[in-house]
Amino acid sequence: MRMWVPLIGLLLGVLLGLALRVEIPLGFVKYTAIAVLAALDTLLGGFRAQLEGRFDLVVFTSGFLVNASVAALLAAIGDLLGVDIYLGAVIVFSMRILQNVSLIRRDLLRPFVREGPPWTPGGPQWVPQDPERRPESG
Repeated sequence: MRMWVPLIGLLLGVLLGLALRVEIPLGFVKYTAIAVLAALDTLLGGFRAQLEGRFDLVVFTSGFLVNASVAALLAAIGDLLGVDIYLGAVIVFSMRILQNVSLIRRDLLRPFVREGPPWTPGGPQWVPQDPERRPESG
């Protein structure tokens, strides 16, 4: 159940954003893009950690806050210097998002691709309820 909380929060946030129709000033578009990428990166990283059995709420929350803050700081420094430094954060977040999606996909497909579906007799999680139904060895 804990795994679905971030996804439910994301869905509620998207629905709330669509319902409220908040207009973003042009000067904050870079910051909003970075915040969205930081949120997606954190969400997918948390989902991946949950699949791997190492999810920690403190790491999840602090990761989002620190990553978004550093990315916003880079964007602000870039605005002051007249250089689009925020593109570095966009590239890094995009790469991490794609990497997390790839690893999540592999984790979800692993039982089906390498070991067969878990509900088949040769699958990794198939445990016969009746001992007489077990295939004979040898």
